[in-house]
Amino acid sequence: MTAPAATRTGGGTGRGRRCAALAGGLAGALALAVLLTGDPAAARRVRSDPGAVGLLRAAADAAQRVPYEGSRFLTTWSRSRSATSRATVAHRPGEGIRYRSADGGGTGHRPESAAGASTGFTPETLALLTRNYSVVRAADGVVCGRRARVVEARRPDGSPAGRFWLDRETGLMLHRELIDATGRPVVVTGFTEISFTTPPPEPPVRVTPRGGLLRFPGSSADDAADADGAWGERLDATGIAWLRDRGWPVPSDLPGRLTLFDVRREKDGGSVHLSYSDGLAAVSVFVQRGALDEAGMSGWQKTVRRGRTVYRRESLRRWAVSAGKGYVFTVLTDAPQSTADAVAVNMPRGGPDTLWKRLSRGTRRLVSAANPFD
Repeated sequence: MTAPAATRTGGGTGRGRRCAALAGGLAGALALAVLLTGDPAAARRVRSDPGAVGLLRAAADAAQRVPYEGSRFLTTWSRSRSATSRATVAHRPGEGIRYRSADGGGTGHRPESAAGASTGFTPETLALLTRNYSVVRAADGVVCGRRARVVEARRPDGSPAGRFWLDRETGLMLHRELIDATGRPVVVTGFTEISFTTPPPEPPVRVTPRGGLLRFPGSSADDAADADGAWGERLDATGIAWLRDRGWPVPSDLPGRLTLFDVRREKDGGSVHLSYSDGLAAVSVFVQRGALDEAGMSGWQKTVRRGRTVYRRESLRRWAVSAGKGYVFTVLTDAPQSTADAVAVNMPRGGPDTLWKRLSRGTRRLVSAANPFD
């Protein structure tokens, strides 16, 4: 912007100095503010212990290499309430993971490609973890009667955000926690018992959504859902660009430093499954063309945030549903409800839906990638 003439003509020298001093003072104040509040870019330039990062990388490898049988659980907390789901699991390297819900709700099969995400990290999520947190060693521990190395993910202020117990002998991740800013665990998952033997062979179980109805967290359909059976292959950069060119909302980033790391589309060319993570919390966003069927949201809590209607539901996992620009967004996560709500609120929004006349299948179908043991 061109400076006013009065600042460039007679008598302007002193004023110019004062402006320069003021600018310098503002710059100093901004620099101090960055140090006190944290620069988002600087927060990503955290330093990690290479040895600790190597242990997590080895855990991801062990999840696909090590045969085991055991019992796993997932517990999530919402305010003063908690919910737990349990299953027996068996992993045969090269064949994937079989699991059976402890409440008799059903069985399922996850392909080998999902093993790392179930009991370790994928290369994508490990990269996000080291970008957003400092990864360091902590004091060793014991899980399931087995000695374990412990690794922590710490925030810029040094507080723990995640903690992982890795079997000292095999490297497999035995236990992990997601910890909130108050130091309270909000998500805990791991083994209650485990044996490192090769499970007997068994034909893979293929499970499909039941009856075309939405299943809520904790239902048998959640435990039995086979994500890769219902969703197509992972889309590459070209496939993602193709979706965006045709108007599909596929944000690269979401609140809470959540970054897009996986995109899949239903084999019939329908819904799109977007996976986000900051390296610790994982959030799924299912995007479907249509208008929100509000009549089908009975039993959900309706809230309005920043002028946007969001339907929410808390159980083992957190759900939040919103709509905009002719699309319905179904958010699913085991992170706190505030995370699900923030994502639903910040998905692209639009005016009245005039293009899509049919009701969305999103409020009536199982979001079939939901597996409480991911």
